[in-house]
Amino acid sequence: MRKYLMATAAALTTATSAYAADDVTLQLKWVTQAQFAGYYVALEQGFYEAEGLNVTILAGGPDIAPGQVLAGGGADVMIDWMPSALAAREKGLPIVNIAQPFKSSGLMLTCWKDSGITGPADFPGHTLGVWFYGNEYPFLSWMSQEGISTEGGEGGVTVLKQGFNVDPLLQRQADCISTMTYNEYGQVLEAGVTADELVTFKYEDVGVATLEDGLYVLEDKLADPAFEDKMVRFVRASMQGWKWAEENPEDAAMIVLDNDETGAQTEEHQIYMMGEVAKLTAGSDGTLDPADYERTVATLLAGGSDPVITKAPEGAYTLAITDAALK
Repeated sequence: MRKYLMATAAALTTATSAYAADDVTLQLKWVTQAQFAGYYVALEQGFYEAEGLNVTILAGGPDIAPGQVLAGGGADVMIDWMPSALAAREKGLPIVNIAQPFKSSGLMLTCWKDSGITGPADFPGHTLGVWFYGNEYPFLSWMSQEGISTEGGEGGVTVLKQGFNVDPLLQRQADCISTMTYNEYGQVLEAGVTADELVTFKYEDVGVATLEDGLYVLEDKLADPAFEDKMVRFVRASMQGWKWAEENPEDAAMIVLDNDETGAQTEEHQIYMMGEVAKLTAGSDGTLDPADYERTVATLLAGGSDPVITKAPEGAYTLAITDAALK
């Protein structure tokens, strides 16, 4: 009888603990990979659990629009690039940035050196691969600032709607393609191309870098103190995960692989990716730097007759969550 009562008490304790945990669903911007290592680390290392959270991480993909998932109630928080988020907000999706784990941009344009391209002035007359679905906005702002048409023709560039691979460059369908420092650039090198055969243009270096991989929620949700408290704990645990990943890149890569249900990722590439991603999260405690925000907004507004956003956003971010998380 005593053993039964003890077992029952233990079961009740477990059930109570499980019941007490607050559910949070995170929608990733893309598939499971080291780009999102901090969240998987926080999950596997128990950082979320220690904050009383039961976190579910939803992988993204080419057929998944995080903003739609968030708006439809399928997630509490999502990861997005700020250009896409601000464009969506202007079009009526009331999303707010609550934290900014990525301090620097990893976006690049990678070109064949033998194309003769040495700088943006050489782009006209060439075919450039560009990601769409919201990822095209930094590129369009850059071309607008350079005064280069993206409609082809004399003095313009031909834009190739790039899939999420590096085939257009390898197959010479494009002279340049969009790459991330932590992903596609490595894929090009893994395909046997040497760095000496390439010319790269980092958006950070050419002055048109915009913020990537921030955490966004629906604005009206923040009016609920319980939801706001959940997000404070979620951000705090997530940043613990990111700092752990920065300090233990290989172990973090292994955690990502353990969570890759597709089996598509490789150990070598995920370790490479984690090493590069750590450079982008370095120096960030999750707080959005208003100067970085203003730079992003200025870049998106500098589109001449066709800017990404038409006016400076209002209420597009809050520092309240990170201020509380970092206390």
